[in-house]
Amino acid sequence: MPLALIVHGGAGAIAPHRFEAAKAGCAAAASTGWEILRRGGSALEAVIAAVVALEDDPTFNAGTGAVLTKDGHAELDAGIMDGATMGVGAVAGVQRIKNPILLARHVLATPQVLLLGEGAEELAAARGMPFVDPQHFVNAYRRAPSQPMPDEQAGSLRAEGKHGTVGAVALDAEGHIVAAASTGGVANKPRGRVGDTPIAGAGFYAEDGVGGVSCTGQGEAFIRMAVARRACEALERGAEAQAAADDVIARLGARIQGEGGLIIIDAAGRVGFARNTPAMSYAYCLGDMTAPIAGI
Repeated sequence: MPLALIVHGGAGAIAPHRFEAAKAGCAAAASTGWEILRRGGSALEAVIAAVVALEDDPTFNAGTGAVLTKDGHAELDAGIMDGATMGVGAVAGVQRIKNPILLARHVLATPQVLLLGEGAEELAAARGMPFVDPQHFVNAYRRAPSQPMPDEQAGSLRAEGKHGTVGAVALDAEGHIVAAASTGGVANKPRGRVGDTPIAGAGFYAEDGVGGVSCTGQGEAFIRMAVARRACEALERGAEAQAAADDVIARLGARIQGEGGLIIIDAAGRVGFARNTPAMSYAYCLGDMTAPIAGI
């Protein structure tokens, strides 16, 4: 089975002076996951490692670089799906977890699918995960270059600043596909707002023999259109990865004027990516590649 891995750093209006940082961050995350796949590691391991790298990079709106809510704190969401088992693990509204994708991985090992806020953090404590002071995210947000404060350009995908979600999809040598996403949400969002990122079928989806998808954009629109699942349904109908990505994002814009993008891998190891926003950072590796191709 050919190896494949693709990551994204969020869709939106990325300012030209931020292009290189976004591409470099995606390339570094893709390289991290790719090395795991090349050593014979699993798609699950590769995707988690890639998303952790994106969460740790303050360039992106996830983990350390997450945007803030209307009342000035971070509420983080993440989700992961294992295409081999159809298992899902997701968390929403966590405030003290540096890498929410790692907590989502713990949820994946439970009978539950999605845990919220304090309940998710109770699981983190039970599994021995470290906690950070919520001020960690506030400080990182204020340090980030070109980052508007929460009351500036609030919530607009077209505004300058960070947008969307980070994510990764991988296909390993055993043919297993895993997809994941992580986000800080929309800047200036009301307390408790949750978008598509922790919702399987909307923000991410994976199924062995079909493909895997990770989305980024206006979460409410992606939930309404079940974008990740729609993209996999296009694969089931015989579309290749790029055609499926193009079709679903076109439908998102035409049907409900939704904005965003997605990355996708099909069962044959082909990658695709599409957006209807001004930009979306990404990087991918295929086959015998030793270094990723990155772009905006």
